Amino acid sequence: MSVEFRKIDKGDIEALQNMVASRILVAGQINDDYCHDELGTAYGVPDALVRASSTLEVSNVMQYAYAHEIPVVVRGSGTGLVGGAVAVCGGIMLDVSPMNRILELDEDNLTVTVQCGVLLMELAQFCNDHGYQYCPDPGEKSATIGGNISTNAGGMRAVKYGVTRDAVRALTAVLPTGEVVELGGKVVKNSSGYSLLNLVIGSEGTLAVVTQATLKIIPKPEYSMSILVPFSSMGEAIKAVPRIIGAKVTPVAIEYMSRDVILFAEDYLGKKFPTHASDAYLLMSFDGNTKEAVVHDQEVVSDLCLELGALDVLLIDTEERSASVWSARSAFLEAIKGSTDLMDECDVVVPRSRVADFILYTHEIASKVGLRIPSFGHAGDGNLHIYLCRDGLDDCAWNARRSEAFRLMYAKAHEFGGQVSGEHGIGLDKKEYLSEVLGPVQMRLMRGIKAVFDPKGLLNPNKVV
Repeated sequence: MSVEFRKIDKGDIEALQNMVASRILVAGQINDDYCHDELGTAYGVPDALVRASSTLEVSNVMQYAYAHEIPVVVRGSGTGLVGGAVAVCGGIMLDVSPMNRILELDEDNLTVTVQCGVLLMELAQFCNDHGYQYCPDPGEKSATIGGNISTNAGGMRAVKYGVTRDAVRALTAVLPTGEVVELGGKVVKNSSGYSLLNLVIGSEGTLAVVTQATLKIIPKPEYSMSILVPFSSMGEAIKAVPRIIGAKVTPVAIEYMSRDVILFAEDYLGKKFPTHASDAYLLMSFDGNTKEAVVHDQEVVSDLCLELGALDVLLIDTEERSASVWSARSAFLEAIKGSTDLMDECDVVVPRSRVADFILYTHEIASKVGLRIPSFGHAGDGNLHIYLCRDGLDDCAWNARRSEAFRLMYAKAHEFGGQVSGEHGIGLDKKEYLSEVLGPVQMRLMRGIKAVFDPKGLLNPNKVV
C-alpha cells in the first residue's frame, strides 16, 4: 500500500545544507539519472539529493528525516535492476557514493574494511595488488559494495566461494532514527543472539543505511584456468551441470550462454568471441594453489562433459583468451539491452537440478506470449538471468505480454522450489511476486521486522514488503 509523505520545504533544505556543507541539490537541479536505475522501469524524482561523506553525516540526515517524517532512499551507483534505489515517494535521496575509501587491510584476520561507496572493481583491484582476493564477483563491476550488501549480490564465483553474505564479517549501519550500530566483528564464529547483521544484508536499504563494511578476503589462488564447452542444445548443456557438481570437484564458476547472446556481445563490444558455432555453451573456471590440482579438476570436468555429449572442450589458457571470454560474459546484460528498445528482467533461482527444465520452459513462454526472451546465467548455483525484450511493441501489448510472462515464470519457479530473486533483489518491481511465492505468514514476519527497525516506514518506502 502506497503512503503519502509531506514535501520538503525551504526550512528542511536549509537544515540539510548545514549538515552536509551544502552538498545538496533540489528538484529541478537533480540530473534525471538519479530518477531511475539501470533498467528504468521505475521512476521517481527526489525532493532533495544529499551527498553524504561520513557515517556522522548519514546519522544526522537520518535523525532529521525521522523527526520530520521525511522518506529517505539510499543511492550508490544506481546499477540496480528492480527500482530499489528510486525515490518513488519523493523525499531525500541520500547519495553515499562519496564515501569511497578503503580504510584497512588486516592481514592477520584476513579482512578488508571499506566505506559503502567503494566500487567492486576498486576493491577487487586493491585486493589483487596486495596478493588477496575478495571472492564475490557480481557481473556489474561498477556497483558499490554497499549496493552489493543491500542485495546480497552473488556473481560468477558463488559456486565455490558463496555470495556477498558469506564475505561480510561486520557492518556499520545507521538506523532510520539516526542511531549508529556496529553489527558483527572480525570473528569467524558468532552465536550471540539474533543475527542482526544478516537481517541487514539483503534488506535493500529498507532497514538501515550501511556505511562501512568489514569483509573476508583470502590469499589469491596461485593458478586459474577456464574452459569453454560447446553443446548442440541448451538442454544438453544445462543437464550436464548436476553431473559436474557431483563429480567431486568444485569449479569456481559454471556459466551458461547461448549463441544469440554471444552475438549480441560481439556487436556490443566490437570484438570476436572465440567461437559461436554451437547453440549453447558452458563456461567454467577453476582455481587453486597448485597447477596440478587445477589441471586435475579441469581434466575431470572436460572428460565428463565429452561423455555427456559436449561437442568439444576449448581450453582458455592465455590471458588474452581469458580476457576475451570473460569480458564478453560481463557484457551480456548491456549487450541484450542494446539489442532492443526496452527490456525487463527476471533473476529467479531454482534448484540446480531444475535449471534445464526452467530454461526450456522460458522458450515455451516466449512462443506462447509472443516475446523474445534471451537468457544467460549462473548454471552452477541455479540463478538465471532472463530478459523480456519489447522489440517495438506498443505499450498495451508490451505490458500485457510482459505481465503474463512474469506470472508464468514465477509460478513455475515456485513449483520447482525456487525463489523470486537470486541476487538482484525485489525492490519495487517484484513485490507482488514475492508476496505470491512467500505467502501471508512470511510476509507478515517480514513486515514486522521492517516495523521494528523503521516504525515510521520512512526508509526506502514501498520497497520489498
